[in-house]
Amino acid sequence: MQFHKYDVVIVGAGGAGMRAAIESGQRARTAVLTKLYPTRSHTGAAQGGMCAALANVEEDNWEWHTFDTIKGGDYLVDQDAAEIMAKEAIDAVLDLEKMGLPFNRTPEGKIDQRRFGGHTRDHGKAAVRRACYAADRTGHMILQTLYQNCVKHGTEFFNEFYVLDLVLTPDENGNPAASGVVAYELATGELHVFQAKSIVFATGGAGKIFKTTSNAHTLTGDGLGIIFRKGLPLEDMEFFQFHPTGLAGLGILISEAVRGEGGILRNADGERFMERYAPTIKDLAPRDIVARSMVQEVLQGRGCGPNKDYVVLDVTHIPEETLNAKLPDIMEFSRTYLGVDPVTEPVPVFPTCHYVMGGIPTNIHGEALRDNENVIPGLYAAGEVACVSVHGSNRLGTNSLLDINVFGRRAGIAAAEYALAHEHIELPENPTKVVEDQLALLLSEHGDERVADIRTELQRTMDSHASVYRTEDTLKQALTDVQALKERYSRITVSDKGKRYNTDVLEAVELGFLLELAEVLVVGALARKESRGGHAREDYPNRDDTNFMRHTMAYKEGEGLTADVRLDYKPVTFTRYEPMERKY
Repeated sequence: MQFHKYDVVIVGAGGAGMRAAIESGQRARTAVLTKLYPTRSHTGAAQGGMCAALANVEEDNWEWHTFDTIKGGDYLVDQDAAEIMAKEAIDAVLDLEKMGLPFNRTPEGKIDQRRFGGHTRDHGKAAVRRACYAADRTGHMILQTLYQNCVKHGTEFFNEFYVLDLVLTPDENGNPAASGVVAYELATGELHVFQAKSIVFATGGAGKIFKTTSNAHTLTGDGLGIIFRKGLPLEDMEFFQFHPTGLAGLGILISEAVRGEGGILRNADGERFMERYAPTIKDLAPRDIVARSMVQEVLQGRGCGPNKDYVVLDVTHIPEETLNAKLPDIMEFSRTYLGVDPVTEPVPVFPTCHYVMGGIPTNIHGEALRDNENVIPGLYAAGEVACVSVHGSNRLGTNSLLDINVFGRRAGIAAAEYALAHEHIELPENPTKVVEDQLALLLSEHGDERVADIRTELQRTMDSHASVYRTEDTLKQALTDVQALKERYSRITVSDKGKRYNTDVLEAVELGFLLELAEVLVVGALARKESRGGHAREDYPNRDDTNFMRHTMAYKEGEGLTADVRLDYKPVTFTRYEPMERKY
């Protein structure tokens, strides 16, 4: 075991982690732990843009942005957090510009902006140009820019260090407080203990619960799983977003920016069907509405292709020079993966799992909560792993890149300030015991189940029974399947027993997280007998504000694979906007 001591430890080097590191590293001694090389983090896959009411192209203001965020999230958004995000969006974009991010420009030299789904002017009257962008690789540019600035500030990175446990030590009142993390070094197989005064989780999402997903293979919910296993809550995990335009059959993302530039969704009859579902803003409705509309077209027999199982995205009316200038990656993806040239033919698309709206519950400073009211001293979270609930039950496009910058910055500042005001907490006598026992069990000969087989079956049942549309029967089937797979997981075998770059054992660890998080998702979805945002119940098609205008809080009850999921609830924070019918 190797031992390290820092003021602040940040787990994850995507956009939220590195934005936190830029702030924390200038105030306190900071280390960033990441299981990937930083610039391979999944923020780099974000394509379309980062929204802010700059009003560079047309009239806009932060209040309209706040309203769109709240309405887009189907009113499950905590409105104080949404106001902060919309207000601070402008400075967040300008900060990135000052750091060197090469945004697209207007002829006058200002940051250019384009339309994106659910973003409107005058509280819903028409679409507005609010998304700041760098072609269709905005996330890539943000990631590179943040990394360069971390290097400039001398941030210490521990690359390919996989955090497997959070160390909590009772404080003077007997409540859990963050004191360190335990990480597995991929290159050597050694365990490292990082003692810290404050810890920021920025580990991303868990899209690999599903088979059809835009998420990278590394998005396995590690941070979420670690927190859940500590008996701490996860918030609103039943709300997963299915991005409307994944390449059909593959799930590879086609950015909403395509529709922002004028792309049109069409069915087998060539009809622009979104005119029926969202007559005001059509193809630029929020993602949950567009995804369900696409599925409805297929279910009603208007799907395209030999199996009638997708719709198409048509950009053939857009000049080729515009497509090449503003959407170069999308052009390449379509040609490479489907053999379709968007210049001359429509692109087959269908919804793909994209983003988890839920996560580690936090307040507006990024402080993680241990229940509805009390924080865990020294523990922070930001980005997709966190749930400050600016996204509610459905995230608007471009609000994710904004979220990681606004709340990554806030978490980094708060974590550093906490560290400067407190001393290190004593670690327990054997801080690596939990991880040692976990790895020893996985490497022992105790069964013949293969990790890949269980993962494939998990993803298949979640795709079939818990994706865009859900019912009591499909969710119960998913729960039965997941619990059976958890039992099989207790009998897995790992063929590679070595220490250096043992990806077999890491995939086994990741599968354990995915199984537990899938169960949390399904249990929360079964209990929420309504349709809201990304959670659509065919047997309960209406939103039920009387019974379910509340956040789901899921806790692990018991130990190991036989543990149950206990649900509690937390009220939604309202400031200015009362729930109304969600028309577009």
